[in-house]
Amino acid sequence: MERLIEIKNLKKYFSAGGGCVKAVDNVSFYINEGETLGLVGESGCGKTTCGRTLLGIYEPTGGEVYYRGKRIDNVKGKQRQNLKKDMQIIFQDPYASLNPRMTVGDIIAEGIDIFNICSGDDRRKRIEELLHLVGLNKSHINRFPHEFSGGQRQRIGIARALAIDPKFIVCDEPISALDVSIQAQIINLLIKLQKELKLTYLFIAHDLSMIRHISDRVGVMYLGRIVEIGEANEIYDNPKHPYTKILMSAIPLPDPDRKLNVSKIKGEIPSPLNPPSGCTFRTRCPMAQEICAQKAPDLVELKPGYACACHFVKPGKNE
Repeated sequence: MERLIEIKNLKKYFSAGGGCVKAVDNVSFYINEGETLGLVGESGCGKTTCGRTLLGIYEPTGGEVYYRGKRIDNVKGKQRQNLKKDMQIIFQDPYASLNPRMTVGDIIAEGIDIFNICSGDDRRKRIEELLHLVGLNKSHINRFPHEFSGGQRQRIGIARALAIDPKFIVCDEPISALDVSIQAQIINLLIKLQKELKLTYLFIAHDLSMIRHISDRVGVMYLGRIVEIGEANEIYDNPKHPYTKILMSAIPLPDPDRKLNVSKIKGEIPSPLNPPSGCTFRTRCPMAQEICAQKAPDLVELKPGYACACHFVKPGKNE
């Protein structure tokens, strides 16, 4: 299976309040062609910043981004513009991400117009095809965003992302602003489109149940770092990192007797302006010891495709 996307030691720092927020700090992962990598974690952990930095919306502070084996974080001008045809984003808020002064047809056709893909009757035909693809009617083409529900607006946003035939899409919490009754419809649409169009996703969310439903592999983030990454089923059924264990124990289960034997999470997430020394999770971790304050744990591969960043999780001992 070809590795479509890879980031190595990606960093994105912001100046704030007289200090530095390490929103993304030495994050590394890959996404194979045709699969979905889910990225989970509490609000403010850096998930969205990671996705936007990967795409080049934010300039990386450090690290490398690769697309089909070629480094792309340092390309500029026309090369960068051409990459946008292959890499798109679906935004979190369908109310804020659509221009209220543009018709649905013009919103969907933004990429088509920028890249001069087609015009006239062919342009209209392409817009109608995209509306049908996401479950909307071609009669919607001349209407405005305020005339649609949240779920319909997100379908418009999906159609816009698909308009220029991308290969890779960052789905940035695409269901968090929607009613629960609509969320599953959008997830199922994204799964259907992935199969039909052979798409690759980075799916960012904090809804752990939805992440499991759509993801092949899952990365868990905490304060700008990946603390655990691997196959989705193993992450959910046999988590290794203390933070991941606590996250998974919070998922409602149909079997009330099936519980992970873990402590409840302590305190609030620390300020990213002043994170704890060493392991940033140590102030909330039931397993924390002196070494955790002294040294940040490395993300260690426990077995091919599975890694964890914890001083007390070692290869061969926590299988």
